[in-house]
Amino acid sequence: MINAYQQYQQNSILLASPQKLLIMLYDGAIRFIKAARKAMEEKDFEQVNYNLCKAQDIISELNCSLNMDFDISKNLRSLYDFINNKLIEANIKKNPDLLDEIEPMVEDLRNTWYEASKKVKVPQQ
Repeated sequence: MINAYQQYQQNSILLASPQKLLIMLYDGAIRFIKAARKAMEEKDFEQVNYNLCKAQDIISELNCSLNMDFDISKNLRSLYDFINNKLIEANIKKNPDLLDEIEPMVEDLRNTWYEASKKVKVPQQ
């Protein structure tokens, strides 16, 4: 049986606009990167792997969902590929410096999309 919080989370996702879903994905990626860094500090390599794999899944989803009809999508694809490769490298080497390199990029992307989403008019239902 799903508890109230899980039901709330599920409804939040199902009812979210595409812009909100995109921001939620970025927030998740940032959260998993931070958790992986903390796990590296604690030498909990199982959690490092878990969190970095989750971050990779999110970046891969963002990459796969790109609409390649737009020029910016080609640039985003390259950036997502770079971020994903760094996540893999960080997982292999257990090197937090690699996370320090990409976390600001993911945060900047998130903030850019957040600002853009504020300019999108959502029709009233």
